[in-house]
Amino acid sequence: MKRLTREQLAARVAADIHEGAYVNLGIGLPTLVGNYLPRDREIFLHSENGLLGMGPAPAPGEEDPDLINAGKQPVTLLTGGCYFHHGDSFGMMRGGHLDICVLGAFQVSVTGDLANWSTGGADAIPAVGGAMDLAVGAKRVLVMMEHQTRAGESKIVERCTYPLTGVGCVARVYTDLAVIDIVSGGMVVREMVDGLAFAELQRLTAAPLTMGMR
Repeated sequence: MKRLTREQLAARVAADIHEGAYVNLGIGLPTLVGNYLPRDREIFLHSENGLLGMGPAPAPGEEDPDLINAGKQPVTLLTGGCYFHHGDSFGMMRGGHLDICVLGAFQVSVTGDLANWSTGGADAIPAVGGAMDLAVGAKRVLVMMEHQTRAGESKIVERCTYPLTGVGCVARVYTDLAVIDIVSGGMVVREMVDGLAFAELQRLTAAPLTMGMR
């Protein structure tokens, strides 16, 4: 079994973003998705600090310090892209104008609950940002994350133990091991990495899974 790299995971998520979609990429791992969007699709990337029409990361040495995403990373702006007020940006997020948001997570539950802003520890830094607005405002919430923590604990759980970002909001989870849909009956495995047996995936996952590979 060979896990997907961060870049391979980003490319896998990017492949599922449809033509004409308005998309927010969350801070951290999801920002990589912008570098792998299919060139033959017109996709509009949104950033909560007031950008629409972002392109991939700039080439080394071509960064513009005044052009950054919500994670303070340098970005590019495609032809036709625009800037606007922070308040207008959150109005887009809360008003249901985004087709997709891609978020990272500490935990996702079997019912699609999302915990991605705090581990609840005494030394945790509150950093919810716009995650709650995206979780309830986007038409479809996708999560991309490593399947396990560094300590080997499953990030997919029956019930989140960390403070929640949103309840029942996640539609699909992409990990370095599998693609899993969250439906009314639970979690359905759509894809697994080569060499991984379903029984092993289940052993590594702290929530019941159903095989539903197409």
